[in-house]
Amino acid sequence: MLRVAVPNKGTLSETAIDFLKEAGYRTRRDANDLIVLDVENETEFFYLRPRDIATYVGSGAIDVGITGRDLLLDSKSEAKEISDLGFGASTFRFAAPEAMFDDIGSLAGARIATSYPDLVEGFLKNYGVEAQVIKLDGAVESAVRLGIADAVADVVATGSTLKKAGLEVFGPVLLESTAVLISSPEGAKGIKKLEARLRGIRVGREYVLVDYDVHKDLLEEACEITPGIESPTVSPLQDPEWLAVRALVRTADVNKIMDKLQALGAKAVLVSALKAARL
Repeated sequence: MLRVAVPNKGTLSETAIDFLKEAGYRTRRDANDLIVLDVENETEFFYLRPRDIATYVGSGAIDVGITGRDLLLDSKSEAKEISDLGFGASTFRFAAPEAMFDDIGSLAGARIATSYPDLVEGFLKNYGVEAQVIKLDGAVESAVRLGIADAVADVVATGSTLKKAGLEVFGPVLLESTAVLISSPEGAKGIKKLEARLRGIRVGREYVLVDYDVHKDLLEEACEITPGIESPTVSPLQDPEWLAVRALVRTADVNKIMDKLQALGAKAVLVSALKAARL
């Protein structure tokens, strides 16, 4: 049995569970379920605290897990990142009251509150900055107002929480984080299949399929707009003057591409969502 750790709560949990479900794995039906056995796929899922997953995987107790890159690096675990899952993106930044600090050098001697002490200490050390790092388990944005810290270092998604606390980001980015698939140092049988399935779900979310008809004289220009992965599929229509074209395009670019195809003179432009894909 492949042993897989899944976040039991937090920002990564819901999407991680959706990915696994779409990849054909059995997922928990009750939020209180801690272990789910998927006999058909020879996989056992353990729902664990996100911060603990890298430790379990690094020790070899769990074969593979889904967690944040920030949590992996802060854990100092021997687990290794094997795949970027493409969701849960966030940025790790310093923040403090406006104009209190202007760069990382000005943090020398300051008190910095964070839930990621090892990550912050390592970053400061690389810059030669000595500061007092105060470990908190959460809600670090309140630390400055309550007087136990001069600045904070935390994960920033939109920055709205920090702004509400009267803080603004400054200095360099500590880390660009996202959800990652990690494995134990020894690895295990079945990891490659899991990785391929999850990558297929990610591709299915990042790409859509575009179909359209185009006059044969415009085919070359159309293919420049939709080059596809290897090349677009081109098929003849009953009218010999027209051709049917099919290609994969990035979801983020699809509306711009449709605009260009319409301006070129393409007809019957259709977009289809993908459930999963292997490229």
